[in-house]
Amino acid sequence: MPLDDDVPLARRTTPHPRRQASLPRRLAQVLLSGVLLAGGAVLLLIGPLRTLITPPPVPGLAARLGADGRLLGHFPYPEAKPEELVAIAPGLLLRPEAARSLEAMRAAAEADGIALTVLSAYRGVELQKQLFFDVKAERNQTSADRARVSAPPGFSEHSTGYAVDLGDGRLPATNLMESFETTEAYRWLDRHAARFHFVRSFPKGNRQGVIHEPWHWRFEGSTEALEMFEPAQRLAR
Repeated sequence: MPLDDDVPLARRTTPHPRRQASLPRRLAQVLLSGVLLAGGAVLLLIGPLRTLITPPPVPGLAARLGADGRLLGHFPYPEAKPEELVAIAPGLLLRPEAARSLEAMRAAAEADGIALTVLSAYRGVELQKQLFFDVKAERNQTSADRARVSAPPGFSEHSTGYAVDLGDGRLPATNLMESFETTEAYRWLDRHAARFHFVRSFPKGNRQGVIHEPWHWRFEGSTEALEMFEPAQRLAR
């Protein structure tokens, strides 16, 4: 039997003594660890700090953007330039492609005995500011309450020139009312509006938290319009 077999396994291998790092090296390691920890802390704080430093997106409104870019439920939208709009009636403007599609839709509705009335179309940021802040003050509403029925300036689909509010010409009492959903005009839109690239923006229970607006329709019949409203479509899925 070899002599080595009499030596316990634990004693067959003699561990080499660990060399201790020099003092300068240990100090460097401590400093590096401190820098890494400080850097991690800064990264964790950068989001909250940015939120505190960055002013609210709408002057006079303390609300800030959510993680998905929404403000009080509404997505931001660009304001159409005057040269990008055409008149569809006195005081009513839309983007040309939306205007053509709306004209074709109204003609088709009229052929079916339906009178579609355009109540509102393009609204600039300044007008939207009045509709949000002035009416909010008149009705003694909170910002969140007002946002459920009207978008803050810079966050309205109407400012894009692609959105319209529609009514039933034979039942004007239902204009801008939830009862519009009971009209023949709404039922016609529900069946046919998609053929003309118009979709409801705020159906019942929409995830943006806006009240049910059966009168509000947006045009999605161009690449630009599709891209503009894609975040809202994605949220609705």
